[in-house]
Amino acid sequence: MSIELRHLRYFLAVAREGNVTRAAGRLGISQPPLSQQLKDLERQVGTELLLRTPQGVRLTAAGEVFRDEAERIVGATEAACAAALRAARGETGVLRLGYTASAAFNPVVAATIRQFRRQQPAVQLQLEELNTARLVDRLQQGLLDAAFARPDAQGFPGLDLLRLPDEPMRITLPVQHRLAQRTPSGGAPGDAPGGAPGEVAAIPLSALAGEDFVFFPRPVGLSLYDAVVQACRDAGFEPRIVQEAPQLATVVNFVAAELGVSIVPASMAQIAVAGVRHVAIAGPAPRATLALAGRSGDASPLLAHLRAACVQWLAQQADGGAAVS
Repeated sequence: MSIELRHLRYFLAVAREGNVTRAAGRLGISQPPLSQQLKDLERQVGTELLLRTPQGVRLTAAGEVFRDEAERIVGATEAACAAALRAARGETGVLRLGYTASAAFNPVVAATIRQFRRQQPAVQLQLEELNTARLVDRLQQGLLDAAFARPDAQGFPGLDLLRLPDEPMRITLPVQHRLAQRTPSGGAPGDAPGGAPGEVAAIPLSALAGEDFVFFPRPVGLSLYDAVVQACRDAGFEPRIVQEAPQLATVVNFVAAELGVSIVPASMAQIAVAGVRHVAIAGPAPRATLALAGRSGDASPLLAHLRAACVQWLAQQADGGAAVS
């Protein structure tokens, strides 16, 4: 049996019109070929589907059953074609997006996800939090489609990077630390109007020489770790890391526990941890890199939409953020 989709469409047109000539006009073909196609269809099915009368045609009992099934098949085929086109345009499907724990605090990450979901509401977004090394590994294995990761100057093998603006870093101090006690005006931080903590004066990195540091293990974030250590060396000292933590959020909490000081991306100040002050760095300072990574040569429309959402938000910020909501 070799019934084709066109046979079903021809049959349904005749069933709706009740007349072969009118159906032929609707289909844009002549009447004799249409009549021949209907006869071929009945031969394939093995029974009459249409009763020919002087007034036109009407369905047999078998034809009525066949019509219902044919409508279902044609409808399903049209729906499948439409779904395929939506997927090809990146309007449906699943996007697997990774991010580092610290990158989640950078406003570009939340803004990109928000923009993408507004523009592609039918796309399922699967989020996964890992350190940069594991994000890169899962991207290279095809287990993620994109990731917000922290690259070094060389980037990552086999991955294309949309580099995002570098983020300034801040010194994180216990609130009672001696370096957290002076404001730019020379007063104490608690002297601000209304009882709110005042701004602490910017501190050069060299002031941290001899301090105990809290930081994360180097494999967790190579580029961030190396940037901080190199900045300290450039300032004339080797940071003495006495306590490690698996994530920067934990680092901030360990600083609050007075286990040491640290240097973290400025966006980490969003973590409202009592007993901590984030202080600007005076003079040369490390900066935290961030990029949206995807596999080289990946032509996925979903990835293209994600990148476009990120670029769009960055452009809005460059214009003053007037269009951001």
